[in-house]
Amino acid sequence: MTFFVCEECGFGSASWYGKCPDCGKWNTLTERSDFSKTSTSKKEALKKISITPLKKIKTQTKSRIKTGIFEFDRVLGGGFIPGEVILLTGEPGIGKSTLILQALKNIRCLYISGEESAEQVKNRADRLKINLDKFLFSNDLQVEGIIESSLEMKDNIDVIVIDSIQTVYSKDIEGAASGINQLKGVTKLLVNFAKKNNLAIILIGHITKEGEVAGPKTLEHFVDCVLNFEGEKVSNYRLIRTSKNRFGGTDEIGIFEMTQQGLKEITNPLIFIEEAKSSDPGKATVGIAEGKRPLFFEIQTLVVPTVLPVPRRVVKGLDYNKVLLLLAVVRKNLNLPLDSYDIYVNVIGGVSIKGTGADLGLIASLLSSVKNKPLSAGSLFIGEVGLLGEIRKTFFEEKVVLEGKRLGFKKIFSSNNIKNVKELRSII
Repeated sequence: MTFFVCEECGFGSASWYGKCPDCGKWNTLTERSDFSKTSTSKKEALKKISITPLKKIKTQTKSRIKTGIFEFDRVLGGGFIPGEVILLTGEPGIGKSTLILQALKNIRCLYISGEESAEQVKNRADRLKINLDKFLFSNDLQVEGIIESSLEMKDNIDVIVIDSIQTVYSKDIEGAASGINQLKGVTKLLVNFAKKNNLAIILIGHITKEGEVAGPKTLEHFVDCVLNFEGEKVSNYRLIRTSKNRFGGTDEIGIFEMTQQGLKEITNPLIFIEEAKSSDPGKATVGIAEGKRPLFFEIQTLVVPTVLPVPRRVVKGLDYNKVLLLLAVVRKNLNLPLDSYDIYVNVIGGVSIKGTGADLGLIASLLSSVKNKPLSAGSLFIGEVGLLGEIRKTFFEEKVVLEGKRLGFKKIFSSNNIKNVKELRSII
């Protein structure tokens, strides 16, 4: 019996298709032998599991491996854990390889590259002035060879970097490299190797146009930690966040600035606030907590009469649907005819705000632009806005307020002194 399997997603069919019905890729279905015979011949013999009382397992005493970059270690939870598998994702050209080279400059590392030659990696390291005494390099991408070679030198390395996971393949797994079968199988092999030999592994993966990890989403379920390196290419600022971390929190954030000498750590909480000689309508400063760290951002809103039947809503740096929700709250509670205006919202610095503490500041900047009246200098807005227009307390609000006072903000508006959005009328 003839059987056809998609090399990208593993979809199976008794007939051939030019376009895979499951993943939508073209010319990926290849002919295979009868599945029933293949699976029977490769059927693994029954193997009883080994059972050990958990209290007899020795506690791991080896400390975390610190990179020396505080912003990077903060997000990881204090450094690498031996045996941890980390997936680092980000758009192409955002600076993932630069971050890894700088973070591992003091750690014994085996760097496997499927996208750059040794000369290209060496040139980047020389530009960053990184000491390469502890770096080992290879362009060989067969996962079985990587594991076998790493076993022989495991006493001389602490971290293995795979750049990128889409380029590595297994000789025993069917399908093209970067296909779903290869990616899942290769990742499983690397995870098992890391756990058995207490070696940390960093897998670098790309982000697609849709903003997801290239390849199967199940990669995130195999690894211990998922790091997202983000930022606009036209901006010098980069943020690193965690969406999953088995050995630390997922609420911390690391901030970097891309310079000619590489990535520079940012510790100033006002780095995203642009200084201006005079206040302008539509501009508000918000304070939020990223993990245990107070940060301050500037939101700018432009409201202009529309000539379109459907007014435009352009949002950058905030969640688009959340902005639409807040516009509905304003229209309901303040009776503003927002349907006759085009509204443009932007967070200065090319960064994205994930928390809800910016809700009050967004509405304040919106009202300021509608009335064409600037907010008073030194104002800070902290608060989440509910569907009924009430102002809610945000995570670590007291700490953000104290930090705002220390930095010289004269008027701080939060759930302590504003109960609903209607009270903003008297402020603006």
